[in-house]
Amino acid sequence: MRILGFHACNHDAAAAAFDDYKLVAAVSEERLTRIKGFGDGVPWLAIDEVLRIADWSRWDVDAIAIACGVFPTRYIRFSLLHDWYYTAERWLGRETPKRDLITVAYRRGIGDPDELFRFKEFIGDNSFRPDVRICFINHHLSHALTALFHTDWDDALIYTSDGVGDNVSYSIRTLQNGKLECHHGGDMELTARPRRNSVAAAYMHATAACGFKPLRHEGKVTGLSARGEPRLADELKRCFRVNSSGLVEADFKDWRALQNGVRRIFRGHDRETIAASIQKMTEDVICDAVRSWLKRTGARRLGLAGGLFANVRLNRLLAESLPLDEIFVFPAMGDDGIAVGNALAFLLQRDGLATWLKQRRRLDNVYLGRDYDGSIDECLAAAGVKRLVGDPVALATDLISADKVGAIYTGRMEYGPRALGNRSILASPRDHAINDNLNKRLDRSEFMPFAPYVLDEDAARVFEITPVNRYAAGFMTITCAVRPEWRDRIPAVVHVDGTARPQIVGDETNPLFAGILRRFRDQTGLPVLINTSFNVHEEPIVNRPDECLKALVDGRVDFVVTKQAVYLAR
Repeated sequence: MRILGFHACNHDAAAAAFDDYKLVAAVSEERLTRIKGFGDGVPWLAIDEVLRIADWSRWDVDAIAIACGVFPTRYIRFSLLHDWYYTAERWLGRETPKRDLITVAYRRGIGDPDELFRFKEFIGDNSFRPDVRICFINHHLSHALTALFHTDWDDALIYTSDGVGDNVSYSIRTLQNGKLECHHGGDMELTARPRRNSVAAAYMHATAACGFKPLRHEGKVTGLSARGEPRLADELKRCFRVNSSGLVEADFKDWRALQNGVRRIFRGHDRETIAASIQKMTEDVICDAVRSWLKRTGARRLGLAGGLFANVRLNRLLAESLPLDEIFVFPAMGDDGIAVGNALAFLLQRDGLATWLKQRRRLDNVYLGRDYDGSIDECLAAAGVKRLVGDPVALATDLISADKVGAIYTGRMEYGPRALGNRSILASPRDHAINDNLNKRLDRSEFMPFAPYVLDEDAARVFEITPVNRYAAGFMTITCAVRPEWRDRIPAVVHVDGTARPQIVGDETNPLFAGILRRFRDQTGLPVLINTSFNVHEEPIVNRPDECLKALVDGRVDFVVTKQAVYLAR
């Protein structure tokens, strides 16, 4: 069965294609519009991209799984008066605005999105088959299933947290005794008054208070938090607390009150203090909540999803302070991951839990975009850049050893916010000065740290890798301590608190990526290289060959390595 999942939203819109349980393709809209974090309703570019990768047309799609989001008014059933208004707007040839389906549901007091969506018009306008199945999926169920599906656990706690989705900011589920049970946040509470208890929303407002862009630069706040003192954390924790049921509570009457309340606390303080304080509050509150549910359920495996768990420092604290055997964070933890979760939820509804559980598999990689190996070398050669003669692994390694900065461009583009070896910038970690130089070349903030990648056989001797965090560390979703004997030898990837955000790699997943590192290790004795996303500040990760070429010609990197060759700008 050919299943299309997508999420139509105002940020991080994405689409995914499944052939039954096989995830064929997944792409974020931003990689195609080239606007960071892009979302503007139905992600048609991403939809057509994943269908193109799968070699399907829209007519081939058997089922569509979507979450409530932003849709053109033509596809929403409003009250009679509003229907007349929007119809008149279309007749007059004016641009048809979009509306949030959740807002419409709340105002109309209708909790079932099926009653509000014009399925026939959507299918007919957009070239899908008349018999295609369409279903709406709960936002936090989609988040949760992305984490659960990519494990082999038979006993687990699945915890999700974000700003808000379907009027809920958290969900709590357990898999135990062959049953998937929802303890909180499971229903589409579309007519309920939203609970203003979102720690993620507070983090978003802290991002703005630091002078950064909310819903985009939260990672900067996380990086900055290690440089300040959490003097405001206790005051923040008087606003957010965990009740006796293990649920996060807050007293704000509406979202504006939440924004004003936390910004009042931040007013007049420097950004380092704000960052350290919101990070401390987040860690304390979420750890208390998760700890409570681990104790209640007896679970020792923890799956995480939702935008809050892009916070790699929080994930480390959960892994190290709670009684866990393993932790996993779905790599596309934000709303872009909803596209995958929607399709997984459809399969769960179709087949039942027992069948669904048998189809699960651990995640090897998230190389789910289009493969440009057949055209990247043609693009670079046609532009007249210099092609070096020799083995790409050897050439790239020698350049890195000479303190050159390179980019690897191979295979399919990564899905999610991290570059994981197919669209990565590579550099030596032995000189801390590379951080300032590379941040300037990429127009990034001066304090942002870089991440290392490490071969599987070397991971535990360089970093505090354990059975608890190893799986998550394959996708750069968690930090861990750098062993003391290595901190002065690889300073470019060590954070000010002595941690790093490693990616563990193997030859099976990406032989070019692993091969360069192995040769560098054998030459220098250093078992890690810098891996940072192949993009400049405020742009998405490089996708097409021409974007790679531009970065090379503009001097963002010194060389590009592909499966076939190494290229230098002339």
